[in-house]
Amino acid sequence: MSGNEKKERRFGTKKLLHKYRLVILNEDTFEERVSYKLTRLNVFVAVSLSIIVLIIGTTILIAFTPLREYIPGYSSPDMRRRAVELTYRADSLENEIRQNRQYFASIRQMLTGKVMPNNGEDSVQAIAPFDPGEVDFTPSKSDSLLRKKVAKEDKYNLLDIAVSKTDFSLFPPVKGYISQDFSSDDRHFGVDIVTEKNSPVKAVADGTVIFSEWTAETGYVMILEHSYGLISVYKHNSSLSKKQGEKVKAGEVIAIVGNTGAFTTGPHLHFELWSDGYPMNPIDFIAFE
Repeated sequence: MSGNEKKERRFGTKKLLHKYRLVILNEDTFEERVSYKLTRLNVFVAVSLSIIVLIIGTTILIAFTPLREYIPGYSSPDMRRRAVELTYRADSLENEIRQNRQYFASIRQMLTGKVMPNNGEDSVQAIAPFDPGEVDFTPSKSDSLLRKKVAKEDKYNLLDIAVSKTDFSLFPPVKGYISQDFSSDDRHFGVDIVTEKNSPVKAVADGTVIFSEWTAETGYVMILEHSYGLISVYKHNSSLSKKQGEKVKAGEVIAIVGNTGAFTTGPHLHFELWSDGYPMNPIDFIAFE
């Protein structure tokens, strides 16, 4: 290091340590009120420490006090909790909407007489999944006797699952003779019961009205939801005595037999039974005559 450099370094160090006096005077009397002895090094250290303390204090203030909520980009714990709750509610609503859509789709099938199995094809293969004509199903003598015995015992029960759980029986909606039977091949998923005009239509079991409206094709329609996934449908009525959402008892009058809608040629009741979205033959469970 040359002499000039040493001399400049000593001069710089001396300059940092050179003492100054900060004096505060009275402007009118020039009387000395306060005085401080300072050096440039002291001023630099004090300013640096002040900046560090300010940064630390600001960080603590933002991290551990509610004031951070007023800074853009920060959210309060309550806001985050509400956001999580709203997310859960939105997910629950989506599930409920999905279930309602499936539910309304099944009701639409009952009104239109269309069955849509899981493969999405417009058919009733879920009811008759194979062609019995290719297989010999001729029962033996003992099997025939057993079949007759079981059919006689279970003729007017609702479903095997229902019978195993409770004493569940169906009330005839009307008395009359069957003019058209159940036929899945012809998409006639119910029976037509001819009876006197203006006869009362009764609920087949305890349940809730899920549809009570006019339709162009089947006139005044009533749909009841019962236990164990069972739904009963009453079409072509002249009037309805129950509204959607009302509870009904077995044998209670819910409508009047009529001749309404485009798909009818005379006073009768078109009656259907559906279990878990698929049609059942009402004759197997109810005696109409």
